[in-house]
Amino acid sequence: MQYDLPLAELQAYRPDVAEPADFDEFWAAQLAVSDGDPVTASFEPFDSRLKTVDVFDVTFSGHGGAAIRGWLLLPRHRSEPLPAIVEYIGYGGGRGLAHESLLWSAAGYAHFLMDSRGQGSGHKIGESPDPGDTGDPSVPGFMTRGIRDPESYYFVRLFIDAARAVDAVRLHEAVDGDRILVTGGSQGGGLTLAAANLADGVIAAMVDYPFLAHFERAMAVTDENPYAELSEYCRAHRDHIDDVFRTLSYVDVVNHAKRATVPGLFSVGLADLIAPPSTVFAAFNWYGGPRSIEVYPYNEHEGGGAHHEQVKLRFAADMLR
Repeated sequence: MQYDLPLAELQAYRPDVAEPADFDEFWAAQLAVSDGDPVTASFEPFDSRLKTVDVFDVTFSGHGGAAIRGWLLLPRHRSEPLPAIVEYIGYGGGRGLAHESLLWSAAGYAHFLMDSRGQGSGHKIGESPDPGDTGDPSVPGFMTRGIRDPESYYFVRLFIDAARAVDAVRLHEAVDGDRILVTGGSQGGGLTLAAANLADGVIAAMVDYPFLAHFERAMAVTDENPYAELSEYCRAHRDHIDDVFRTLSYVDVVNHAKRATVPGLFSVGLADLIAPPSTVFAAFNWYGGPRSIEVYPYNEHEGGGAHHEQVKLRFAADMLR
């Protein structure tokens, strides 16, 4: 079922998305505060029982110095520092178990899989707490935690974690810090766009059906979670709707996409009810760097699946050679 705009309209869809006047100043301040707490990382060898991959249990300092976990997977037979793929996880998931994500190390890259603070009890398990949670009333889930003020909003913390993950992986001697590519799907796609804007030294981004884009449009065309969490909150807190959308304007990844300059490979499923195609194309069409998009007309939130992984392998090889 293709329920959104026709493809020709999607390809030209470049909406005006709310952007606060102090957007750049806000994120510069968030990064400056974090810079006052330099990134540290520990890499503990982990016995994964895998014979061709070395696995390290990683803990690095995220937003507010919080201990954020991750996996670093390295091809066991390596002779020089490797280009790295930093991957971000979809909504509700964590880094999972070490053996669940072997594609990129099997392709010869260093692969860093970042845990999402407070998540990790959905499709993949996680280990990282969210000590920055204010405890304010919220709808179950993560979309409305601290949403009345961008300074306290959950996704501001997660975006800074995503940027600092790039710095963290550089601290391992087996990683070539000049060749780092970021990737992820859904929430991970949104984090990829945030990292493409906020992290230093990223050279390319692979953005699959990104979530967290063009919130007003998403809430108007889908009743699916996670966007439905925002609608539910606004139904209950009618007097704080302006605060909600002001906060969301700082994390809307369309605004981050505008500021990205590295090559970007996107993908979208035209039957996707979770990340509506028009919101994906809003981010794609505003993207500030060289860009291309793979369109899967009959697919939902799984996007191109294994077929698209082949496209990503070719793109990564071109970017990281």
